[in-house]
Amino acid sequence: MSLAGANDHDKLANLSLQTYKEQAVWFLNAFWNSFGEENAEKIWAYKHKCDELDLQESENGNGLDEMKAHVFLESFDETLTVREMRNTLRESGALGEKERPKKVPLIHVLVCLFKADWKKCVNASQGDNQEEVEQAQRMLNDVLTALEEVKRSAEAAKQAEAAAKKAEAEAKQAQAELEAALAEVKAQEDAYNSKTEALKAKSETGGIVSRNKAKAELEIHLAEDPLPLRRAKITLEAAVKRSDRATKAAEAATAAAIQARTEAEAAVADAEKKVEEAQAYLDEVKSKPGSAAGALWWIDRELHEARKYMPSSKGGIAK
Repeated sequence: MSLAGANDHDKLANLSLQTYKEQAVWFLNAFWNSFGEENAEKIWAYKHKCDELDLQESENGNGLDEMKAHVFLESFDETLTVREMRNTLRESGALGEKERPKKVPLIHVLVCLFKADWKKCVNASQGDNQEEVEQAQRMLNDVLTALEEVKRSAEAAKQAEAAAKKAEAEAKQAQAELEAALAEVKAQEDAYNSKTEALKAKSETGGIVSRNKAKAELEIHLAEDPLPLRRAKITLEAAVKRSDRATKAAEAATAAAIQARTEAEAAVADAEKKVEEAQAYLDEVKSKPGSAAGALWWIDRELHEARKYMPSSKGGIAK
């Protein structure tokens, strides 16, 4: 793989249009054996700081405006200014005398901070195993997609679990209300029946006047549906319906929670498998000669980051 351009200046310009990651990986491949390997983590940090500072394009960007570039340099305690950096690039021919680029690409920063030969950089081999590197990148992308599903399904399972607990609590509350309504109906029926028996007893004992009075009261008592008892029965009927609805809702929510948990576990298993396959393939490619060492290191580093989103019991690591 080589850069398009009629001359080295054009090649550098085209490299500057690539994403922060692509610029960083190209630079690492170019200088891996001289100083790239020992500074790989630093370059990783540079790339991610660019992502952070580039509020519009983030990881899809290729250069920072001058103000953000100053912030970038200051964040790494670099004393080099953007003006000094561009003067250095002009002196080396990387920038034309009249060139006033609006953005500061990462590759310009790397060339200046590491005092690298920019011509060697733009003409450097990117390894003779580009197809294998691309396959490793595709496998990493599959891992990242699988981990997104792990996060999504885990959140869905969490929400389903919360919904199930809420539904269960509501079902218990409805059951308690039902039991209270049953108790109230029984209490009202007991009171009604007790009064009935008392009036019957009075209607059968004592003088004729008191018996007749008791009989009349008994007839009135038996003919009416006492308000407290009637109210208690209405409350009971409503409580039965609420309890039935709440119980069915709790059963459905519990089933949904179980399903969500099953899907979350399956997502973890799938991600774990993809991580293992990607790591095995990457290790195999790295062991071969002629590898694009910087690109493979970068993929390995991204795979390491991806493991932070896996459960520790499934090969995950601490964040």
